[in-house]
Amino acid sequence: MGVSRSTVSRETIQASQAALQHLLERRFDEVDLLIIYLDGMHFGEQCVLTAVGVDAEGRKHVLALREGATENAEAAKDLLQQLVAQGVDPRRRRLFVIDGSKALRTAINAVFGAETPVQRCRNHKLRNVLGRLPRAPQAQTASLMRAAWKLKPDEGMVKFRQIAGWLEHDYPDAAAALREGLEECFTINRLDIPRSLHRCLATSNLVDNPHSGVRSRTRRVCRWRPGMAVRWSAAAFLEIEKSFRRIMGYRDLWALKAILDGSRPATRQAVA
Repeated sequence: MGVSRSTVSRETIQASQAALQHLLERRFDEVDLLIIYLDGMHFGEQCVLTAVGVDAEGRKHVLALREGATENAEAAKDLLQQLVAQGVDPRRRRLFVIDGSKALRTAINAVFGAETPVQRCRNHKLRNVLGRLPRAPQAQTASLMRAAWKLKPDEGMVKFRQIAGWLEHDYPDAAAALREGLEECFTINRLDIPRSLHRCLATSNLVDNPHSGVRSRTRRVCRWRPGMAVRWSAAAFLEIEKSFRRIMGYRDLWALKAILDGSRPATRQAVA
């Protein structure tokens, strides 16, 4: 058609840069965010940190993107400071859902405070533990872990320690992975958050699913140049955001808001 590859490349760079700029200039001063999910996505040797929020009505918002791995505390801190710059008040108590990265927890402490409640993704915990086990004990261990997550927090942590004790002799690495960050695996249980919200709050699937959409839009890229991953991610996320639906159990977010604000829900029957 007489259009050179350099022209296509130049237009793509300009369009993706505009998408990233638009994303980073959005304001959230008037959005009552209750939950923030943090996760990273790899593109070749590059990694893009993503923050997705959920407001009090259950609507999802792509909040910010930043180059850097989840294991990089400074990159994670930069991402959270970007949120603050866009109007996310650090004084407001929120629930964070993360993949278990210590760097992410360090960054949350630095920007939003050490008392900020954090729920570790249970899918990541399962993979970390089962990945250190041979095939034979994996199914039983997974079943025991899932059963423990349904218990009251103290009972569930006792059960986890018991499972770790069983694994300790033959599989010490799996036992250590099970014990690591144990309390934050039961944050939603400890806060007594309604069960209807557990499916969305217990894992980082809410941000993992859009990641799949980003991958499907970038699957043909073979060579990632510097800065390219975050620009393409921004353009893809803005398109995916158009089809976002409210989270499962959103009608009970009033109870989560009351818990985060320091008051208990008016009636236990309405929460159960």
